[in-house]
Amino acid sequence: MTTVLLNIHNAGFFPMTSMVLAMGIFYGGIAQLIAGIQEWRVGNTFGATAFTSYGCFWLTLVAISALPKLGFAPDSGSSMAAYLVVWGIFTTFMFIGTLKLNRTLQIIFGSASLLFFMLAFGKATGNEEVIRLAGFEGIVCGASAMYGGLAQILNELYGRTVMPLGARKASSAMSPGGVRGGTALVMP
Repeated sequence: MTTVLLNIHNAGFFPMTSMVLAMGIFYGGIAQLIAGIQEWRVGNTFGATAFTSYGCFWLTLVAISALPKLGFAPDSGSSMAAYLVVWGIFTTFMFIGTLKLNRTLQIIFGSASLLFFMLAFGKATGNEEVIRLAGFEGIVCGASAMYGGLAQILNELYGRTVMPLGARKASSAMSPGGVRGGTALVMP
């Protein structure tokens, strides 16, 4: 949900507000850190890495916005582009990991990789139109993550596939939702 809300802003529908920052701290950040710890406890390295990393992503993104108000230098287009490129590279490697998981996770991580690189290009060049276009792509990315999370919940609750996640090449140790340990990856 946090990804959708931030990218509705990026697409130009409303200005950056405390609502987006609060979602970044509490839902995108803290909630995902907790989910990552839970995934680590059940032995799901991929889930633990994804949730804790993207939880920290959201917390650092909010800090990048808030720290200049405390006297720290604001990000420049080039520093923000570097930040986004690094996250794009990390997300691309996570996408490669999803090739052993379900199609929904592949869409989530593939679209998140594209989103990071589009935003990086927009920041590096100062091209607001690219950032606006990335916002629309980010809405798709976030919506696919919301679908994946809801599908995981409903499929588990009903004990059958209610919302398909797509064929996967995962081992039998995976849950019906496609992630060992049973937790869906609902971020980036």
